[in-house]
Amino acid sequence: MLQAFKQFLSDKERIPERNIPYYVKWVFDCYRYFDKPETQLLTNDQNTKFLNQLAKKHEDWQVQQADRALRLYGYFLARCLQRSENAVSVDMPGDWKEIEKRMREALRLRHRSYSTEKTYVIWLRQFQGFVNGKHPQSLEGKSIQDFLSYLAVEKKVSASTQNQALNAIVFLYRHVLDKDIEGEISAVRARQTRRLPVVLTIEEVEKIFSGMSGVNRLMAKLIYGCGLRLQECLQLRIKDVDFDQDIVIVRSGKGDKDRRTVLPEAIKEELRTHSNAVRTLYEKDREAKLTGVQLPGALERKYPNAGKEWRWFWLFPSQSLSMDPRTNVVRRHHVYHDALQRAFKIAVMKAGITKQASVHTLRHSFATHLLENGYDIRTIQELLGHCNLQTTMIYTHVAKRNVLGVRSPLDK
Repeated sequence: MLQAFKQFLSDKERIPERNIPYYVKWVFDCYRYFDKPETQLLTNDQNTKFLNQLAKKHEDWQVQQADRALRLYGYFLARCLQRSENAVSVDMPGDWKEIEKRMREALRLRHRSYSTEKTYVIWLRQFQGFVNGKHPQSLEGKSIQDFLSYLAVEKKVSASTQNQALNAIVFLYRHVLDKDIEGEISAVRARQTRRLPVVLTIEEVEKIFSGMSGVNRLMAKLIYGCGLRLQECLQLRIKDVDFDQDIVIVRSGKGDKDRRTVLPEAIKEELRTHSNAVRTLYEKDREAKLTGVQLPGALERKYPNAGKEWRWFWLFPSQSLSMDPRTNVVRRHHVYHDALQRAFKIAVMKAGITKQASVHTLRHSFATHLLENGYDIRTIQELLGHCNLQTTMIYTHVAKRNVLGVRSPLDK
């Protein structure tokens, strides 16, 4: 079995040839420590006990290497045993359809966004395929462990993608299957990679803006001038822009948090003109007696007519009506993100910029330019809505200089 494990390390994990004997040694020592056959799966508690003993006489990097070796062997052995059983699971699509329905209901009960709902359902279906359609009630925490290891070893997904899958399947277990899986997950972790954000210079930003027009140009300016995420910009309401105090309020941003950010003086008049044009569209909707715009959470039930009020209307409404995928109600939604992303990509190409820039690059550039202008890191963290300061600190690695002076980079 260990000989096959050597081949697995070389083919699947691309472990350097010189390191493979050490991985095999840690597995061999662990099984000898418990006096168990190498064809028997060890529990997570047994692996932890062995690693604790190892830590008493070995360096940290050796313990970490042994930990990864045991995780890899556990996944390798589980896959071998699964193939050797040659058991054909009975697919129960009805059960899984019911599980998917209950998962959607649980997500909506907790006010998760529609994009999160779609992503979680995709992972649910992938998980269903991985377990060969086994009955949901027969699944244990070990199934998650093997699925996450499969993503890391076979699919070579990034750490963030693996974490996303973990969140989706843990949500399934806890809130749909009502199963306690604490301490049952010890999967092979995807390798962490550190990537510096792509940042545009102020001159490059100006070139991109000059290649855009209309509402797309205004939205791009607002994203850069306020440090918004794309979805945060699209979901702005009329009431979220305070022209008197020069602030933009982001409602239910990432992590369902509200925050305030700066409104650039340079686009106030353009934004006022745009709001007047939107008011005309709003009046037409009221004359046509259309259903009001979608409201967050339970506000629509609490205040059934609030969606027809001007202050709740989208700042960037779509020109056409669409059906709400959750309620099947035809109403006016905000503009779709594809139009802005497409216009931005064309503008980048016209400007001759070779950087891998996207709309989100404007947010990175906002933070970096403020840092270069002497804005303190704590204030930038608050404007961006980061929970962890370490997330904001990444911009210190791409900022060219740091001198005193606080202004929106768009005003500069």
